[in-house]
Amino acid sequence: MNRFRILVADDEVRILNFLQSKLKSLGFDVTTAKDGVECLELAQAQAPDLIVLDVLMPRMDGFEVLKQLRTFSSVPVIILSAREAAADKVKGLGMGADDYVPKPFSPDELVARIEAVRRRVESPGRNNPLQTFTFGDVAIDFPKHLVMVRGAKVALTRIEWLLMNELVRNAGRLMTYEELLSRVWGPEYRDDVQILRTWISRLRYKIEKDPNNPNLIRTMPKVGYIVDQVSDQ
Repeated sequence: MNRFRILVADDEVRILNFLQSKLKSLGFDVTTAKDGVECLELAQAQAPDLIVLDVLMPRMDGFEVLKQLRTFSSVPVIILSAREAAADKVKGLGMGADDYVPKPFSPDELVARIEAVRRRVESPGRNNPLQTFTFGDVAIDFPKHLVMVRGAKVALTRIEWLLMNELVRNAGRLMTYEELLSRVWGPEYRDDVQILRTWISRLRYKIEKDPNNPNLIRTMPKVGYIVDQVSDQ
């Protein structure tokens, strides 16, 4: 079985060397990049399983790297940044990052986040008997991982697909924040409501007729989300 491949991009040599040594000791394949341009080049050439991406880098910052990366790849990305502002976290998640870890970071916490991403990648969904379901203007073919919205195919990222899967599998039942976070991201994320809200918003913009007034994925304030009972075929 091929080892999980991680690309770490950071302009601080000390951090690069430390993470390379730490992650290799845990059995990961690790490649490093010292700036944003090199990160993009390696991402295209090597197709890693995960990218750990610093925001403040020379030649091209992490946000621009992420923007360009998402034009050709859905590889999971964990952003590292010394900037702890909530706006930066929301920006990174909104651009398609899977997670955001502020500097200075705990090595054990970062490893836990990496392991959570690996679990999602290697176990993309629980076994279930779902085949083809429809709700509102949305039709889902689970075996084919195909989503049609008003007759047009819509591409979902891995996280969006996992969220859709959990909500539809539990249609008619309220899914709490803690349940969705634990099932999609892992139990260590159960209190990170912000990351869930950001991804629900992204999903709504792809499937709702009016994302600002959603009627497919409904919010139960301060509790969670619910999809009304769907029909199967």
